[in-house]
Amino acid sequence: MVDIFGWFWTSAVLVIAVALVLLLIGIYNNLVRLRQNVNQGVADIDAQLRQRHDLIPNLVEAVKGYAGHEAGTLEAVIAARNAATKGGPTSGSEQKLRVALDNLLALGEAYPDLKASANFQSLQNDLGDVEDKLAAARRALNAAVARFNSARESFPAVLFAGLLGFGEADFNRLDDSEKGTVDQVPQIAF
Repeated sequence: MVDIFGWFWTSAVLVIAVALVLLLIGIYNNLVRLRQNVNQGVADIDAQLRQRHDLIPNLVEAVKGYAGHEAGTLEAVIAARNAATKGGPTSGSEQKLRVALDNLLALGEAYPDLKASANFQSLQNDLGDVEDKLAAARRALNAAVARFNSARESFPAVLFAGLLGFGEADFNRLDDSEKGTVDQVPQIAF
């Protein structure tokens, strides 16, 4: 009779241990999958930023032919692009680049021949597409981060996530240089 109880408790402990190991494997694999989605989101943003940076020299060359005497604007765009390429997406240089690009695109209004140029229009459309894709990539990254953090903080994963090396992921946020321009109400004058 004692052997049956010993066997029962040994079996019960073994079943609980196997269940716990399977639970840990499931939690670990789920968190790895979600973390990879976050990493992919970051890579997607980097790819869109690279594409934006690659379009800028072509846009500057298109403008040079029509508005060559706007050297200050053109140099500012190139300097902002170079800083953004070196500084990374969180350095504030991307916002400076965005402002420089806005100034460059505004030249299209001042130069009707430039505005009518098919090359300039094509590059302007390409840049708009990249900006749309960049915004979508940022939204996708934030959704992936939300899923990862939710899975990491839910029970029972919260008991093991830290021990398994899964820290909280950061959302893609505007840096300080971007907040000032986004938070402002646009001024409209008639």
